[in-house]
Order: sequence, then C-alpha cells, then structure tokens
Amino acid sequence: MTVRLRPFTEDDETAALTAHRALDGEFGFLFGWDGAMSWPDYLRQLSDAHLGVNLAADRVRATLLAADLDGVLVGRVSVRFELNDFLAWHGGHIGYAVLAGYRRRGLATEMLRQALVVARAEGVDRVLVTCADANVGSAAVIERCGGVLEQVVAASSDDVAFRRYWID
Repeated sequence: MTVRLRPFTEDDETAALTAHRALDGEFGFLFGWDGAMSWPDYLRQLSDAHLGVNLAADRVRATLLAADLDGVLVGRVSVRFELNDFLAWHGGHIGYAVLAGYRRRGLATEMLRQALVVARAEGVDRVLVTCADANVGSAAVIERCGGVLEQVVAASSDDVAFRRYWID
C-alpha cells in the first residue's frame, strides 16, 4: 500500500468535503474552498492556482494534491512554488494533512517526500516547511525527510510557537 499524490477530480467531491469538515478547526484541508461554490468551480480554481492565474492578492502559484491510498482519500498536500511575506515566515512551501484515522502509519513522511519532488520539478530547490512546536509527529516527519531546524519561533499573543525547517 503506497500513498499517491494526484490532482483532485470530480469524483473526490464527497470525500474531500467530508475531510474538510472533519479537519475544521484543526487546520485547513481545502484551501480557498467557499461552501457556496460548485465543486467544478473549485477544481478550476485549483487549476488556476497551479498556473498562477486569477490569484487573489495574498495567494501565490501553488498546487493542492489529494493523497490517495488504494483509492481512498487519506489526506492532502499543498505545494507553494513561491513565497509571499507570510509564507516566507510561517507557512512555507509545503503543507500536509493526514486524516485522523490514517495517522501514525508513515503516510505523512511519504507525502512530504513526494511533495518535495513536485516542488523541485517546479524550480523550488530549497524548501521551507513549518509546523507547530508542539506537533512532535510533524517535526519527526520533516526531520526524516531531511529537514534542518532553523529556529523555533516563540508564541505571540495571537499565535502558537512554531518550528522553521529547511530541506535542501
């Protein structure tokens, strides 16, 4: 059983929206999802983001990929091909989410490995990945994939402490 990253498709609507609701409050699953839009419109928005067209002022060229394990949606990976001020400090190039029922199986590590290939194919040589300081599982994933800790940023009044890693 190997997890595979792939674009979201029309067939993913139910599973993706279920995952989005399941992770609500933990972190975003479907970036830019507006509950009022149709799923085909959302897929077009993802395609535009990959091409770098029709982006909101605070968005960068990026892709959002489904993590598929034997035909089951188990997570997602976002890969940003450039950084704005926020991403350069906190968000980084790659973010990933694994649904609760599939955690602690090595899937996040494989997802990050594959996301690094995607980033490099789009010209990103040095990759910034961040995680909450308290998220020891994510820190271990990043370190297994070659992440070198640059710094731990202390929590501010409206945020949590987070770790900044670079992967060459």
